[in-house]
Amino acid sequence: MPLSKIQFGNTGRRNLVINGGMLVAQRGTTSTAVGADGVSGYHNMDRWRIAIGATSAGRVTMAQTAVTDLASFSKSMKISCTTADTSVAAGEILIFTQRFEGQNLQSLKASSTSTQAFTVSFYAKSNASRAIATEIIFVNGTNKSASKLHTIGTSWQRYTMTIPAASSTQIDDDNSHEMSLNFWLHAGSTYTSGTMSGTLGAITNANRAAGIGSIFASTSNTLEIAGVQIEKGSVATDFEHRSFAEELTLCQRYLHILGDAAATSTIGMGSNFGTGGAYFAGLHPVEMRAIPTLTFSAASHFRLHTISGGGVTGITSAGGGSENSNSTYLINFGKSGAFTSGGGNLCFNNASTNPYGTVKFDAEL
Repeated sequence: MPLSKIQFGNTGRRNLVINGGMLVAQRGTTSTAVGADGVSGYHNMDRWRIAIGATSAGRVTMAQTAVTDLASFSKSMKISCTTADTSVAAGEILIFTQRFEGQNLQSLKASSTSTQAFTVSFYAKSNASRAIATEIIFVNGTNKSASKLHTIGTSWQRYTMTIPAASSTQIDDDNSHEMSLNFWLHAGSTYTSGTMSGTLGAITNANRAAGIGSIFASTSNTLEIAGVQIEKGSVATDFEHRSFAEELTLCQRYLHILGDAAATSTIGMGSNFGTGGAYFAGLHPVEMRAIPTLTFSAASHFRLHTISGGGVTGITSAGGGSENSNSTYLINFGKSGAFTSGGGNLCFNNASTNPYGTVKFDAEL
């Protein structure tokens, strides 16, 4: 019998989700009081974002958690309510979400204006029976969505959602945000007062999370999610495990960090420009999605050693150069009159400070 899909199935690089196994957490493993700033954004687990709507009293802790009771998995994202919100305004939302580049979704296309069927799957458990919703939403011109309600139990189970083939659905072949996978955990009446639809259609806010409960209903509430997958076709196949190294590389297209917030480590080697600044050039581990935004911890968290062996502490400024790109970077540190013009430098974390110095390169969607 010839080798065929009958024997091997849909193997190799099926999963469009990055870090679906919750292995990588470059920003840190735990984030507390999420929601306090009222701003949507990335907190700890790579590629996973929290979307927040109208200001809510509710708060959650997000933590990468060891899994011991689900075969083949070692990590999950655990979301725990720490402050309840029982007076819910119409516009409130709490969504655990991943955004996708259009060029990573081309396998879902049937034509330039239509998509093939595809399937979302994930594992989840909760402290008690809890209704959440998954949603696929296409943006950037198409503006269509489809949702499904899931009742999560107290032990690990796999849940699925199949999105039927759809016409008039465009996925641009570029690095822009084209689609999101949303887990709706909390919402006000603006998003829950309609009727949910499992087929892609015009976005109607009232239908997007109809029927869900709220993670903010009690400080006893928890939800764990693991093994998230999106794949072409109408059947959920086994979760595609990738090595930690490969998953990290995929995540570093969107974020990477020089330095270490928990231990002393080297930032890089560079040279002095005049006596007031030292410059460091390097390559990103992989080509980033776009020219990243650079964020530095406090300038004083860095220490420089000169080529002659002397140390420079108390750095007064840190910034990125105009030569930064999606493949290279130039960063600088300054302290008036502290450097020997033309000399070399090694930059690393200042061991006398805590947290230590880090440089964050962010090209998230």
